[in-house]
Amino acid sequence: MNRSLLVGTALILLGVAPLGCSTSTPARSDAPPSTEKIEAQNQARTATAAVLSRLYAAQPGARQAVEQSAGYAVFRSFGVKVLIAGGGGGHGVAIDNRSGRETFMRMVEIQAGLGFGAKTFDLVWVFKTPEAYQDFITRGIEIGGQATLAAKVDKAGGGLTGAVQISENVWVYQMTESGLAAELTVKGTRYYPDKTLN
Repeated sequence: MNRSLLVGTALILLGVAPLGCSTSTPARSDAPPSTEKIEAQNQARTATAAVLSRLYAAQPGARQAVEQSAGYAVFRSFGVKVLIAGGGGGHGVAIDNRSGRETFMRMVEIQAGLGFGAKTFDLVWVFKTPEAYQDFITRGIEIGGQATLAAKVDKAGGGLTGAVQISENVWVYQMTESGLAAELTVKGTRYYPDKTLN
């Protein structure tokens, strides 16, 4: 047996494919999800329903904004601040109102020192156009740490009173333990699709 064949055989037995060939089987798209994945997805759905209920109770007009949007995303988040170092993260679900399709998302703080103050908070994103929604679930979004993001009065009558405008077609409601927040405090944060749950 020549040397190259011997080395190749040894690599395959060790589970390492030699250069130029692949022994791995492509992942099956029709494979059933694991129990842990299903449980995590269901927890995210339950949290979504609870957050929306709280929002609608605090701001009834938000129901119209959510239901008439191209899509929306709901996050349950947490944050901890120790001295000047802050950190936080959370999970969420984005839902396309046209198809009902879900996309599971994550959020994480990207700048140290901003802090969250050891509390939980909930976010409801509203996307007025399909393009804005699609961009969010494929590329995610980052909120800069220097931006001033205050809630606005909805002059157009679309139910967005109390929401913070991120861009022309993207609005966010923030719920704290005491109710609807007047200013978005989760600056310096990145939102992106959760590969483990999709």
